[in-house]
Amino acid sequence: MGIKRSVSMFFWISWAAIVPAGLYLTYLYYPPAEIKPLDMALFLLLAAIITFFPITINGITIFMIQWVTLAALLSFNLFFSILILQLAIVLLMFRVRIGKTDLYRIPLNSLMFFLASTISGMIFFAFGGQVGDTDLHHVILPAAIHEIAYFILNHLLLYVSRNMIGLKYKFFGADLTWETLAIMMVYPFSIALFFLYSELGVVAIFLLGVPFVSVSIVLRKYNSTEKINDYIQKAVEIGHELTQRLKVDEVLDLFIQKISQNLPVDYAYILSVEGDELDLLRRVEMGERKDNDLIPLKKNQGISGVVWAEGKSVLFNDKSEWSGIANGYMPPNVESVLSVPIMRNQETVGVLLLASTRKKAYEKYQLMIVDMLCSYFAVAIENGRHYEETKRNSERCALTNLYNYRYFENLLTREYGELNKGNLKEISLIMLDIDHFKVVNDTYGHQSGNEILVEMADRLSKLIGDYGTLARYGGEEFVILLSNVNKEEASALAETVRLTIANRPFTLHSDLSDERKRLMVRITASIGVATAPQDADDALSLIRHADRALYIGAKRAGRNRVAEYLKT
Repeated sequence: MGIKRSVSMFFWISWAAIVPAGLYLTYLYYPPAEIKPLDMALFLLLAAIITFFPITINGITIFMIQWVTLAALLSFNLFFSILILQLAIVLLMFRVRIGKTDLYRIPLNSLMFFLASTISGMIFFAFGGQVGDTDLHHVILPAAIHEIAYFILNHLLLYVSRNMIGLKYKFFGADLTWETLAIMMVYPFSIALFFLYSELGVVAIFLLGVPFVSVSIVLRKYNSTEKINDYIQKAVEIGHELTQRLKVDEVLDLFIQKISQNLPVDYAYILSVEGDELDLLRRVEMGERKDNDLIPLKKNQGISGVVWAEGKSVLFNDKSEWSGIANGYMPPNVESVLSVPIMRNQETVGVLLLASTRKKAYEKYQLMIVDMLCSYFAVAIENGRHYEETKRNSERCALTNLYNYRYFENLLTREYGELNKGNLKEISLIMLDIDHFKVVNDTYGHQSGNEILVEMADRLSKLIGDYGTLARYGGEEFVILLSNVNKEEASALAETVRLTIANRPFTLHSDLSDERKRLMVRITASIGVATAPQDADDALSLIRHADRALYIGAKRAGRNRVAEYLKT
């Protein structure tokens, strides 16, 4: 994770001020008791190998380098012990593949381990520890105190540093438990290595180093298998969650959320095949959803276009591997890229592209996991689209594409509930009926009447927009529901609606003539207005009173007019 530039600079400055000078001073005051190039090289090699094969237990990675550094302290002196630890830090940073935003971890870890090893080394000497002393009774207590001091200092420094960079760190957490157990294992190994080295020389490094590294490798392989099984189990659970979502947006959001929780994802893009183009469906960058305003891709255009064309997953460990393929948009700080085709019925229906600012952020086995997730995702998206289409069809008028009677009544009931709770002040309802619509049907044919209804819906939709909810109530009747709009404002809008209908002729084609001529016909409408709570105590009463105003106040008064409901 990235941190504030000021904090990063503090770590670098602190490292530059303390570590180089500290190394020089420890060399002056605690130099190697005897220079043995081969022996020292083998100690360094053992430390390097251990760094590359950590032991992972319950998801917590433990680097057991301490058993080598303590043996080096007992055999050579503090300076060499610190030197081994600093080399291990460099190798560790290389192994975990830190990105540019995490470079602060180099000086931070180097400084932490330098302080912990230096202070614990001084405590070792303060309690009577001596370099090269092969009397077990003289070694056992200072070495134990050294390990305890190092353990406490390391966790104190971790606690302080994590809080400085904004990470929550529990001092008495799972890490502490496993580190305690690790120290209990490291301590006898260190003592054993020191005494065997004192008696047998470099052979001791092989006698203890080979089995230790072998066990580490076996545990690493076992952990990889466990990790893959864990990922597969999580993929199945995520798949079930996805298929339970009914809305497309919910499926997209959950998919990105779960992918980001289980993989190092800084950028995520879901693209959908639409004809001969690959359109952006969802775009999330650094945890934030962005607009889908990127240019569509063609087959073999860019990384996603190649994945679409070939139907095969790709994995790139750094920018140099994909820079020649990328075409179009790609954030400048991206290094690792993982892209998988989204398949349905053996056909590519989309592409998922994940990216990280870290190099080598993804493992090969993760391609299989993401491919599994994409299979679940494809089914969930298809189900979501089918559900939304079915829901849309059940709520919309097939002819005008306006909301229908069922949707309108459900909405009115919900709005009335909000009114009763006090969340809305008033609700106004405009109901209109086309005048003499039967004459239109009888004169020009029912298809011509449908043309009038479609144009009416279009005019009203453009006029109302998001100001209210427009629905076809039935036949030639339309309703407009207005939340927090009083009767005076509703009546004014109703008059605008009336003029919009009456002042411009409608276009139709006569179905009853052989030539099906294009005609311009004048249409008018009668409109009734009612407002709750003053005009009605419930939703059905509001509909009934608006209908009453329409037929008694407008139709009977001559049509082509607006009438408000008046209590009698």
